[in-house]
Amino acid sequence: MAEQGWNEQQATTGKSGTATRRRGPDLVTLLVGMLSLGMAASAFVGEVPSLAGFDPRWLLAAGATVIGLLLLVGSLRGRGTS
Repeated sequence: MAEQGWNEQQATTGKSGTATRRRGPDLVTLLVGMLSLGMAASAFVGEVPSLAGFDPRWLLAAGATVIGLLLLVGSLRGRGTS
């Protein structure tokens, strides 16, 4: 059996020698990346979407809803044993 290098072994096992779980994508980074791609595409094409009918108060309502949902999900999750 070939020896694994330190980096390969650390990638598959944690410090205690048990297999570690892979983390999912970071949602905030994913959202910012998608928004950046959208802005880059609109700049490349040369058409910026019209925001004439946009009411910024909807951003406040959406932000409050997202924060409320995050707090609700956080309270429903069980506390991990450390």
